[in-house]
Amino acid sequence: MAQKKDYYELLGVAKNASEDDLKKAYRKLAIQYHPDKNPGDKVAEEKFKEIAEAYGVLSDSEKRQRYDQFGHQGVGGASGFGGGQGVNMEDIFSQFGDIFGNDSPFGSFFGGGGGGGRRGGQAMRKGSDLRIKLKLDLEEIANGVEKKIKVKRYVSCNACTGNGSKHGTSLKTCTTCNGQGQVRKVVNTMLGQMVSTSPCPTCQGEGKVVTERCDVCFGEGRQLNEDLLSIKIPAGVGEGMQLSMTGKGNVPTRGGIAGDLLIVIEEEEHPELKRDGSNIVYDLRLNFADAALGKDVEIPTVGGKVKIVIKAGTQSGEILRLKGKGLKELNSYGVGDQLVHVSLYTPTSINSEERAMLEKMRTLPNFQPKTDKNERSIFDKMKDFFH
Repeated sequence: MAQKKDYYELLGVAKNASEDDLKKAYRKLAIQYHPDKNPGDKVAEEKFKEIAEAYGVLSDSEKRQRYDQFGHQGVGGASGFGGGQGVNMEDIFSQFGDIFGNDSPFGSFFGGGGGGGRRGGQAMRKGSDLRIKLKLDLEEIANGVEKKIKVKRYVSCNACTGNGSKHGTSLKTCTTCNGQGQVRKVVNTMLGQMVSTSPCPTCQGEGKVVTERCDVCFGEGRQLNEDLLSIKIPAGVGEGMQLSMTGKGNVPTRGGIAGDLLIVIEEEEHPELKRDGSNIVYDLRLNFADAALGKDVEIPTVGGKVKIVIKAGTQSGEILRLKGKGLKELNSYGVGDQLVHVSLYTPTSINSEERAMLEKMRTLPNFQPKTDKNERSIFDKMKDFFH
């Protein structure tokens, strides 16, 4: 699969671009690559879809924040998420209302007579998003995982195909707006005639009215359904990260585009390992004899238990690094390390025999703490300073 292009580069704007800068850039490129200006040009059509996808993310403050933090993975760039399903023309049309308003240079393409963001004069509506929390353990985060979850969401009614009428055929054209979904109002002012448009009050902008309601969904055009969805989670995700599945949210009443399913990642705490970015941290406690003499010890990693060599004379506070035993870095080929923090265990109670051995040991020269010359000179300077 080809790597997705950077959204900011697609629109030709800087990462700190304002909403107005984004809108101007998108408007210019949308006109340049619009299918009406480039009939039969598949390259222009793909470019048109790419810039629409880029604007759809960057114009949404929440999606833009996720993209800036996690890249395409955070807004559906991962396999199995929104970006993998592509961008359809209805999504693109819904954006043109904000960009061109009623002055779209492609009126015929949108059903004629202005009304940007409308097809056949009817507003393209989008359903609400759904948000779920998904708990993952450290092994699942390290390797990536595919989860199957049950989600309750509104889907199109099968009985009426989503239009809310009995058998899907009990519809008639709205006589108020003549099927346009909007009404025009002309007001005479001192500056001349002012024309405004608004959704039709009779059909609520749908262009059709139901003459007989569907017996299954009672005219809503949708039903609550429990879906079993398969979610592919990429390796390296983190606590609070939000991924999305396009079109897996609720459908609106009586037709339109389904919302998105937003998946919020929660990390389950590991009993022995801790995460520090892409690195894994493990606290290894040794007794004095093992640190002094050296020993092979078995420790846990996200890939299972491994044996490491503790060299003779290992000091408390040393950090051992296991290269490549950490987590994969999201949007990167890099892999973190496992850091093993060594600390010495001091017994809190000892018997008389142990006490006698320790008393003898602490008088031996090799058991006296040694101070580095540089450290001693610094200490002497500190004494001079305070005295």
